[in-house]
Amino acid sequence: MSNTTMDHAHAADHSHDHAHDDHPHGFRRWLFATNHKDIGTLYLIFALTMLFAGGTMALMIRAELFQPGLQFMQPEFFNQLTTMHGLVMVFGAIMPAFVGFANWMIPLQIGASDMAFARMNNFSFWLLPPAAILLMGSFWVPGGATAAGWTLYAPLSTQMGPGMDMAIFAIHIMGASSIMGSINIITTILNMRAPGMTLMKMPMFCWTWLITAYLLIAVMPVLAGAITMTLTDRHFGTSFFNAAGGGDPVMYQHIFWFFGHPEVYIMILPAFGIVSQIIPAFARKPLFGYASMVYATASIAILSFIVWAHHMFTTGMPVTAQLFFMYATMLIAVPTGVKVFNWIATMWQGSMTFETPMLFAIGFIFVFTIGGFTGLILAVTPIDIQMQDTYYVVAHFHYVLVAGSLFGLFAGFYYWSPKWTGFMYNETRGKIHFWSSLFWFNVTFFPMHFLGLAGMPRRYADYPAQFTDFNMLASVGAFFFGFTQLYFILFVVIPAYRGGKPAGDKPWEGAEGLEWTIPSPAPFHTFETPPTVK
Repeated sequence: MSNTTMDHAHAADHSHDHAHDDHPHGFRRWLFATNHKDIGTLYLIFALTMLFAGGTMALMIRAELFQPGLQFMQPEFFNQLTTMHGLVMVFGAIMPAFVGFANWMIPLQIGASDMAFARMNNFSFWLLPPAAILLMGSFWVPGGATAAGWTLYAPLSTQMGPGMDMAIFAIHIMGASSIMGSINIITTILNMRAPGMTLMKMPMFCWTWLITAYLLIAVMPVLAGAITMTLTDRHFGTSFFNAAGGGDPVMYQHIFWFFGHPEVYIMILPAFGIVSQIIPAFARKPLFGYASMVYATASIAILSFIVWAHHMFTTGMPVTAQLFFMYATMLIAVPTGVKVFNWIATMWQGSMTFETPMLFAIGFIFVFTIGGFTGLILAVTPIDIQMQDTYYVVAHFHYVLVAGSLFGLFAGFYYWSPKWTGFMYNETRGKIHFWSSLFWFNVTFFPMHFLGLAGMPRRYADYPAQFTDFNMLASVGAFFFGFTQLYFILFVVIPAYRGGKPAGDKPWEGAEGLEWTIPSPAPFHTFETPPTVK
């Protein structure tokens, strides 16, 4: 889209002439925010806050596991930490962060003046802080927070205290927020593209989010159903998941994972989109196989609905079902492989430079591919039966969620923050953040593969002595990884907003797309006159 033209003079003049009166000030600007940029910023701040809450819980877990024996806490509290760490990171950190990126970037990338439903956008966000308070507050009620695992399996989830009910309510609210956000994103992308921007000319980030939004609308009601049945089993005498009353606890797992497996793609597809924007920019080449990337993304989304029971190989399903889910899961490796090879082909013979966004994008490909391979290994039923609920699984999904989702988010921050703030981040500090994150991430999670292969179960507060060394290594790595993210906030994010080298309208030489045709920082109102894409 190098041949993109627009008359942004009007939009820019307007925002400069009326900078004093074109939007509310003080708390009203944020509480009643209807501007996609402000709402995007609110999502990102919320996600960052939850990232540190979830990270603190992770470090408490790793502190306990530094040595065998019980060091700091009772197993009951340890189980609350493992459960809440998962819920907070998934629903509080990763998903809202990607929605923040969507709010900020989708209107800019398609040349829209804002999101389709501006006031619903505000409501989508403001549902989240009360939900987060409910969720985190559950630690202080009798019996503490839910300790049923982030998957909230029955029968444990039907036996917990009031903390479980607070978690159910919080997830309901967050699910409602996700559904409204998705409706907004789909409507915006389908109806508000600039003249000349056909679907197949759209940036990959918009494509991945369009597909992600459809996934969210399809599966959030399923999760709502699962936790509502849990609620009625707990309080209203139903027996959905109680065998004594004619129910089945395994049915809960089927319903949960029918949500849960598409959910893990919801948490990675937007990262695919971000990486698909960054690699071409720093390789100074168009994305290799754009159409095949779009179809691969759609294929992943469709296949994600028919693989859920690979999380359930140890529940005693018939061998035919095991075979089906094994092969269906392996099939997802095909479109995923298409994406990885296309990224590599984009870099092939490109004039590459290695600024921080590119480093995080390449780091993403490297570690995400490792996570993909361990996922493929876990898809093999007889192997999975051995690995089920061991640290091998923990290693696998942290490679895709930390090194996948989180590295994708970091890449996107470094790439787009000059457009948000008007200032360039400090490149040296960005590189320190990248190399430190990459190193300590691997120190933390790579040994967990060995722990799992040796038979260490996950979600245990104590372990036999033979697992000590790798656990010590993982715990040391985790603390250094955590402090690296503190460094990111204090020495990269905050200074980038305070000032620095002014960013040009297009700070990256190879960057393409409408978002680079507007001034940096992006004015409050953009594209009031739609640009024309030629």
